[in-house]
Amino acid sequence: MFSKKNKEEKNKTTASKILNILKWVLIGIISVILIVVILLLIIRAIGKAIYNKTPKGGINESMYVDINQSKQWINIYGQDISNPVILYLHGGPGDPTSAYSYKYVRQWSDVFTVVTWDQRNCGLSYSDDQNNTTLTYDIFMKDGIEMTNYLKNHLHKEKITLIGHSWGTFLGCNLILENPDNYDYYIGTGQLIDVYENEVAFIEAAKEWSKGDAEGEKLVALMEEKVKAKNWDDDFNMYKYQLESRYGYNSYDYKDEKPDYNRNAAYFFNPFHSISSIYKYLHGRDIGTNYKDFMNSPEFEKFSLLNRTEYKIPFYNINGDRDYTTNHVLAKKYFDAVNAPRKQYYTMKNMAHGLLEIRSGEFSDIVHDIVKLEQTNTTIAVN
Repeated sequence: MFSKKNKEEKNKTTASKILNILKWVLIGIISVILIVVILLLIIRAIGKAIYNKTPKGGINESMYVDINQSKQWINIYGQDISNPVILYLHGGPGDPTSAYSYKYVRQWSDVFTVVTWDQRNCGLSYSDDQNNTTLTYDIFMKDGIEMTNYLKNHLHKEKITLIGHSWGTFLGCNLILENPDNYDYYIGTGQLIDVYENEVAFIEAAKEWSKGDAEGEKLVALMEEKVKAKNWDDDFNMYKYQLESRYGYNSYDYKDEKPDYNRNAAYFFNPFHSISSIYKYLHGRDIGTNYKDFMNSPEFEKFSLLNRTEYKIPFYNINGDRDYTTNHVLAKKYFDAVNAPRKQYYTMKNMAHGLLEIRSGEFSDIVHDIVKLEQTNTTIAVN
């Protein structure tokens, strides 16, 4: 009986020691995690501080501007405040890039004061109460005009330059066609001409890609039904994404080529975003629900550039020769029809829709070339 009692006490002692060891192991693990988190936060704070620096003689301002009854976020960055101003119009609609675009737009900051803008109800401009607003052609145009006027007044410029990507080319061209006196010249990349014609052209290209591939042909047929109905819903986007990925035309599939900067580091050291807002961006929680309705409405179609080719300011295009998200063949055909004081077409070889986001250095070189042409008012032959 005495031996049994000793064994029980010994077992309890052993169990107590094991629990004590486990407790200290757990404390150690938690301590290591806390130290790593603290170090990461310190490293992030240092990185953010570096990117938040204002260049000597330049500008670095982030703010919310009252635009057309909504608060819309912008960052203004440049190395020389006397430089001309360029407003970057992101794609989508409703696809803000402020989570990482500072890594490529700031490559133009030696020749421009660059304005990054999260358009209405997306990105850092997102607001739940804006979801009830029906998005229209007039709303986006008024947003663009008011933002333009704000920048002209705030930065004391008579005119600004516009650079648009994808949907941003739609908005940018319409702003210039309607209000040319506000702008000195236009740069479009991933140029969109007409939503319906763009997808019809995509179907024709995809039919060639998928010949002899039963699964691909099935996806083309499914997408073609959506195009005929002008139904740009989630299924349509999925079919298009799958076809682009299947045949190597996806804008952001980096299997063959990665961006020439580290995208994850750009998120981590982002000078504008909190960790929470980066998370929302990565999970698509910073885009207004009203954008889906807009894209399936006649209001979106009003931005079409078909038969609207008279520009009163210089017109530049930079497109990838593998871009079928916004069809590069249609873009070139439209460019050839454009009548402008000066114009030039640049092709980035073996590039799809994400050209400025992947080969940011090459894209920046072209932007600098355009600036030189404009500084000398050179009339150039079209490529």
